[in-house]
Amino acid sequence: MGRLFGTDGVRGIANEKLNIELAMRLGSAAAVVISGNSRRRPVFVVGMDSRMSSDMLAMACAAGLCSVGADVIMLGLVPTPAVAYLVGKYKADAGIMISASHNPAEFNGIKMFSGEGVKLPDELEERIENYALGEIAPPVPAAPEAIGKVTYMSDQVVKDYVDHLVSTVSYSLEGLNIAVDCANGSASSTARRLFDALGAQTHMLFDQPDGLNINQGCGSTHLDELKAYVREHGLDAGVAFDGD
Repeated sequence: MGRLFGTDGVRGIANEKLNIELAMRLGSAAAVVISGNSRRRPVFVVGMDSRMSSDMLAMACAAGLCSVGADVIMLGLVPTPAVAYLVGKYKADAGIMISASHNPAEFNGIKMFSGEGVKLPDELEERIENYALGEIAPPVPAAPEAIGKVTYMSDQVVKDYVDHLVSTVSYSLEGLNIAVDCANGSASSTARRLFDALGAQTHMLFDQPDGLNINQGCGSTHLDELKAYVREHGLDAGVAFDGD
């Protein structure tokens, strides 16, 4: 194990080690391995963070999935836990998150979730590696009429995920002034809606991702700006996310 998958998915510098060819092979391999001998078309949800390379890798994974007959629901910019939750809500067979978490923008990663929203077992990851590394015959391409379809539903995704988060919280943040550092990453799509729904007066920081500024002097690994902002404005608390 560990030839491609580490402790948290497949990671590397985008367009170098982690290129579109590898992403496509991982997508097609995952569809075949996870669907097993089922005759039903497998369905995957695919989310991503805000890195410049995330669109490229998400589309490459989707292409690989579709090429062997899997359907894909593209979630757009979402946090990693959203993929873990939505794979179940949308009755998908598995989920893929494109992200390298707290790492700089030039890195990226591909993390896979089972239909239960948890990390794939080691034996499934190893079988996916066998296909992706060419150690066994590649998956058979789908017939033209059986190629998978892609559905885009990013607006509904954020609502469904935030509604779920709010339903798990039994208290209100009303009356609290809170600074939220989104690391110019995935939380930029969800944090304001969440904290506003909980009643907080929310001060948004680093919530303008441009593809290159994720985790750049901000987020959970760079707390100085957040701490200074909380002190300067006399806020009750500050919360920092990392890129995913």
